Amino acid sequence: MIFSGKFVAKFVEPCKDEQIQPNGVDLTVKEVYVFKSKVEFSGKIEALPVEEITPDDKDFWDLNPGAYMVRYGEVIRVPRGAIGLVLPRSSLLRVGCTLFTAVWDSGYEGRGIGLLVVFNPNGIKLKRGSRIGQLIFIKAEEQDIYKGQWQREGL
Repeated sequence: MIFSGKFVAKFVEPCKDEQIQPNGVDLTVKEVYVFKSKVEFSGKIEALPVEEITPDDKDFWDLNPGAYMVRYGEVIRVPRGAIGLVLPRSSLLRVGCTLFTAVWDSGYEGRGIGLLVVFNPNGIKLKRGSRIGQLIFIKAEEQDIYKGQWQREGL
């Protein structure tokens, strides 16, 4: 079962009316990061190999084709009995980009991240605060909650 956007909105802060969709809530981009170094990955990450990019004076990032880490502008609290997924907005796909994310477990709280990939060979100009993804909650049978290293990230 996928919960309604009105239900999801109760767990997203801040959340404007225009972000609420029938089956989820749109998330905005607050920060963009570039990958700066190779990292050894064995399942746990000690430090993220990224550096924040500063937008221009009109709050746009000029992004060439490639992969970027983005941090959402909203604090998410995934309720017990649900998991969160973020899917790209169709308007993001229409400009040649997509968004990859992982499962957000029950009990997760934070300003999460996504992997923005620019496939458009000409790049894009992305404005801070643009709605790039839609958070949905799916019913989960497991009632345990997340206690991992990324709990309260970005807060």
